[in-house]
Amino acid sequence: MVSRDQRRRQLAREKYERQLQRRSAAQRKTKRRNVVLASALAVALAAGVTAYASTGLTGDDQGADRAAAPSPSKAPDPCNRPAEGAPSTKTWKKEPAMSLDTSASYAAKLATTCGAIELKLDAGKAPHTVNSFAFLAGQGYFDHSKCHRLVDEGLHVLQCGDPKGTGQGTPGYTIPDENLKDPRLKGGVYPAGTVAMANRYDGQSEKTRNTGGSQFFLVYQDSKLPPNYTPFGTVTGGMDVLKKIAKAGSRPDPQTGNTAPNATVVIDKATVKKS
Repeated sequence: MVSRDQRRRQLAREKYERQLQRRSAAQRKTKRRNVVLASALAVALAAGVTAYASTGLTGDDQGADRAAAPSPSKAPDPCNRPAEGAPSTKTWKKEPAMSLDTSASYAAKLATTCGAIELKLDAGKAPHTVNSFAFLAGQGYFDHSKCHRLVDEGLHVLQCGDPKGTGQGTPGYTIPDENLKDPRLKGGVYPAGTVAMANRYDGQSEKTRNTGGSQFFLVYQDSKLPPNYTPFGTVTGGMDVLKKIAKAGSRPDPQTGNTAPNATVVIDKATVKKS
């Protein structure tokens, strides 16, 4: 027969074991959450913590976005209404022919509902990417498109370049990864002001490399990321615009799983000029 003291010790032991199990489960859950957060982006891109991201900043990692989605902010919309016009529906079967002068300097301007963002493009370091970006801008591909993802936890990026506004849009072709050994990417950090191309690299299969398209992200605060995303420019004007967008916060989009900006961020017009 079990004595009262033995029963009490047994119950205490069982309680302690349950506590250990809960603690272990919580640790596993936290570890999984951190992996999910670190995997997102991308560009969706769109979430992250202080660990490296391991999947593409693209917008199709919807589960990761939902897991990382911050609480909706009630900050007022700091941006204006979009200009009249519809997003592009154009696609192309292959990468545009090279028409870039790689010895020249190129500048881009994103006239957005929140203010102008000016970029210097690295044609010599990322010719395929800049050539494609300039081609798409010339075709009006970016005009009237939403910047569909804002990551403001761990990673600090605004992702744009998808006329569908879902994070799954492409121009119909892919471009190769470039400039991944840029000396600016020190210590696994994409510094504030970096303009980089999102892609569908999953961190494992080499078959998922060289999958950039039209989606790009603007880094508004130093962000720790592995060097898997082509840096092809820097923000030369409008960092205050990006900070304004970030300050307004983000919200989970139930339709796409992205963390969409609370601000109404639309590229009214994108232009690229040889400078």
